Amino acid sequence: MTQAPPPRALPKDHPVLPDQRVGVLLVNLGTPEATDYWSMRRYLKEFLSDRRVVETSRLIWWPVLNFIILTFRPARSGRNYKAIWNETLGELPLKTITRSQAEKLAARLGEGRVVVDWAMRYGKPSIAEKLDALTKQGCDRVLVAPLYPQYAAATTATVGDKTFEALAKMRWQPALRLAPPWHDDPVYIGAVANSIRAGLARLDFEPETILASFHGIPMEYFQKGDPYHCQCAKTTRLLREALGLPPERFMMTFQSRFGPREWLRPYTDETVKDLARKGVKRLAIVTPGFVADCLETIEEIGVENATLFRENGGEKFARIECLNDGEGGLDVIEAVVRRELSGWA
Repeated sequence: MTQAPPPRALPKDHPVLPDQRVGVLLVNLGTPEATDYWSMRRYLKEFLSDRRVVETSRLIWWPVLNFIILTFRPARSGRNYKAIWNETLGELPLKTITRSQAEKLAARLGEGRVVVDWAMRYGKPSIAEKLDALTKQGCDRVLVAPLYPQYAAATTATVGDKTFEALAKMRWQPALRLAPPWHDDPVYIGAVANSIRAGLARLDFEPETILASFHGIPMEYFQKGDPYHCQCAKTTRLLREALGLPPERFMMTFQSRFGPREWLRPYTDETVKDLARKGVKRLAIVTPGFVADCLETIEEIGVENATLFRENGGEKFARIECLNDGEGGLDVIEAVVRRELSGWA
């Protein structure tokens, strides 16, 4: 009988430790590395080339993206990002907050077998880079937690796509779990409701209406079966009940639409103008679909929509901050992570 050859020695950097560890990878959308034209172009090209984000036929979309959008949009987007750029750290708030969330979660989980890291779906640090780093630290199991309370194919699913794309290139794959959304989790609803109460208490006025503004998706995606609208509606209803407000005082809207197609309605900007024109003088907006403040909350809501409200007759406007890396926000992320690590750590 022919004997099998002896196994070859493992590489020095092979991820083997005496006690295998469990990795937790928090993933958010991403940010450009700078606000100049070419940095913005690279970021926008990666983002808008994702087939989950734009489902239009490539024969139509490729020339539109490369010859029109990537020619003109980087400069305009760069100006918007520059308005919220952190010059001290050389990055955008989303990156700063996501890093802090990971560091604070690691502190909460202690110095045991769990290793916490963070990545961005678009831009840096990449999911592949951080999965590799976790395996080299001895993590044979990894929980990937997309930081989106409501599921959408263009957010949660594309994190899964990129994660499995990275795994497909690995010889030795870690076991993987992908955390589900938490749109109706009592810890999340309670934290957002408390954040709204605290935000309102700091104001020098009482809003007549509060809008819960979520990032929109094309109506076509909803019609194809995406559960995002339904989950946003449930989040809104649960928050309204927690706050004890009637439907006319706490309304759901959708922001950040792009292109000529119809997106989920009602649109935030149109609702803001309509309320002001109907005589509403005091308005507040909360963005419960975002776990961290970013361009869409700071600039689009806090500047653009505030301006629209005042230009159309409104007087008092407030943007209530996201949960970010505060205690309430960390309570939510920790609850999700601990639940999904059950049996692993």
